[in-house]
Amino acid sequence: MRFDNQVILVTGAGSGIGAASAKMFAARGASLLINDLDTDACHRVVETIERTGGEASAVPGDVTEPAMPQRLVAEAMERFGKLNVLVNNAGFTWDGMLHKMSDEQWQRIQDLHTTAPFRLIRAVAQVWRPLAKAELAEGRVHPPRAIVNVSSTSGLHGNPGQINYATAKMGIIGMTKAVAREWGPFGIRCNAVAFGFIDTRLTRPIEEGHTVEVAGHRVPLGIPPAVRKAAFGNIPMGRPGTADEAAGGILLMASTLAAYITGHTLEVTGGLGI
Repeated sequence: MRFDNQVILVTGAGSGIGAASAKMFAARGASLLINDLDTDACHRVVETIERTGGEASAVPGDVTEPAMPQRLVAEAMERFGKLNVLVNNAGFTWDGMLHKMSDEQWQRIQDLHTTAPFRLIRAVAQVWRPLAKAELAEGRVHPPRAIVNVSSTSGLHGNPGQINYATAKMGIIGMTKAVAREWGPFGIRCNAVAFGFIDTRLTRPIEEGHTVEVAGHRVPLGIPPAVRKAAFGNIPMGRPGTADEAAGGILLMASTLAAYITGHTLEVTGGLGI
């Protein structure tokens, strides 16, 4: 599972699954474009990759800003001259029961988990589709090009207190299938990875105090201890997954080992939801 001479853009790569994925891609020969809302975290991941002999560039910023997707693709082309894989990973949760959820709370999660990936895929199309059409016309083999969208078991099965997140994460699965159908003739694959209980700041005890700032709001991240305990009991493997284990699913779907897989949602859950 090598990515030599490939350029990979990972959003939300400053921590958790995104950072683990970026480091694993780099260890397997890829050059990375690192995006995250947290500028310092972005640069820390780049420094880690460079210390181990890899190549990476930081482009911090908010993927929900309308101009950001175009900027990220332009940076990839300017810095590396190509782009092979897009990983739409950026995200967080802003939980609340349906009857108490504000329009802002709802819309922010839709913007982050569906609109931003759509805009990024649309921006990538401006580069990939003309190249793929030319390759087809000339009878050349397509180089590796793939999109990996991050979904969740909340999208597959629903989850109390996460109607906004569950809706968005099911939406990204529909988007994945539509892109796979549209772009399959061009040799461009699009798959999703749906994560279960992965040990990141989104699933750690809420008492740890992890937060994210959203439009002037300080949104707490994490879940109550009782919910964590109940979740562990439903996982056949009996434990949450690690960020590296989650990243393995992303790398698999991005790799040439999955060269004939498109439109698929890979569940990385330790058996949760079977």
